[in-house]
Amino acid sequence: MQVRLWGVRGSIPVAGSAAAGFGENTSCVQVTTRDDAELILDAGTGIRELGVAVEGRHRRLHVLLTHLHLDHIQGLMYFAPLFDRAAEITVWGPPGGGRPLRERLARYISSPLSPIEIRELPARVTFEDVPSGPWRIGDIELRASLVAHRGPTLGYRVSDGGASLCYLPDHEPGLGQDLSKVRANWISGHGLARDASLLIHDCQYTETEYTAHRGWGHSSLPDALAFARRCEPRHLLLFHHDPGHDDARLEALGADAVGRWAELGGEGAVEMAREGRVIELAT
Repeated sequence: MQVRLWGVRGSIPVAGSAAAGFGENTSCVQVTTRDDAELILDAGTGIRELGVAVEGRHRRLHVLLTHLHLDHIQGLMYFAPLFDRAAEITVWGPPGGGRPLRERLARYISSPLSPIEIRELPARVTFEDVPSGPWRIGDIELRASLVAHRGPTLGYRVSDGGASLCYLPDHEPGLGQDLSKVRANWISGHGLARDASLLIHDCQYTETEYTAHRGWGHSSLPDALAFARRCEPRHLLLFHHDPGHDDARLEALGADAVGRWAELGGEGAVEMAREGRVIELAT
């Protein structure tokens, strides 16, 4: 299973040389499985370049949205396969209290926010609420569950043979509790992330910044590491970088994360997510 990061920022894309090293686009991750299935996790601005890369090569695509905040869907209108009449695309998303996913997304892909209406997209597009239990796409198994973030928000686990990816880009498992002591089944997202080959997890705030943002739905660096320590992934990518964090700040946070991870007794690699990074997970 191959995992490629096309967007690693949170809240809003950034521009300028000071942010180019880690990347400027909002959340989007491509997963290519053994049987060449293409999954796209979130549709932030990173999906634009991904769409250019896969246009005409992959006509059957699955887009899995964690939630419908703008930074996770704002790239949809610039995703080239949606304008390919031969493309077949399924968009999956969180339940919406009886309102169909298509209807909820139409609030964005419609006037006055969009020059076209969702019904006018040329591709063959279907919209599906994520099932409550495991489901399969080809040879892979997927699981999703609601996690701690504002509004209905999903985390995903993708399993392909012996490899597994857990994707929790917007997640606040701490909320003032000590994650090293609370029972595992009380920790949001723990069941999805346990023993994952790769965990991609929210790390928007520093410890100091988090005090002014508790309850906003995002993790501090210490909470992200404490969560990972309880879940024991083999590889941890810290994700959803704050738009105010430039490359120098992220380099410093990455070094801090490595040191803290060692102090916690964590095993496996830990790093700050970087746009363009490709990781091969052995199946």
